[in-house]
Amino acid sequence: MSTDFNLISELHDKTLVIKTEGYINSGGGEKIVKEFEKHADVNKLILNLENSKVVNSIGISHLIEVIEKLNQTDGKLVFTNLDPTIEKTFSIMGLFQFAEKADTVESALNG
Repeated sequence: MSTDFNLISELHDKTLVIKTEGYINSGGGEKIVKEFEKHADVNKLILNLENSKVVNSIGISHLIEVIEKLNQTDGKLVFTNLDPTIEKTFSIMGLFQFAEKADTVESALNG
């Protein structure tokens, strides 16, 4: 399995959209956190996981770190384009109690 990880981000007013590609492990999770932290005034993060089919526990811990930072400012995290296995894992771990999910980036931007 390739461990390469890349991301592309776009800012839409106070909403940051990050599209990931690859395995979200320790390195991938750190890249997501660093990209999020570059944008201090963001109150909504949309994480498009369409091209990420695997997230390990360390990657999830980085996502939880982002959720905690957003919660401090009444912000929110929205996951989009989730692989069914990742969606089930996030559900079992209770992430959807603290974050939302949407089918597409467009619906998350409008929601």
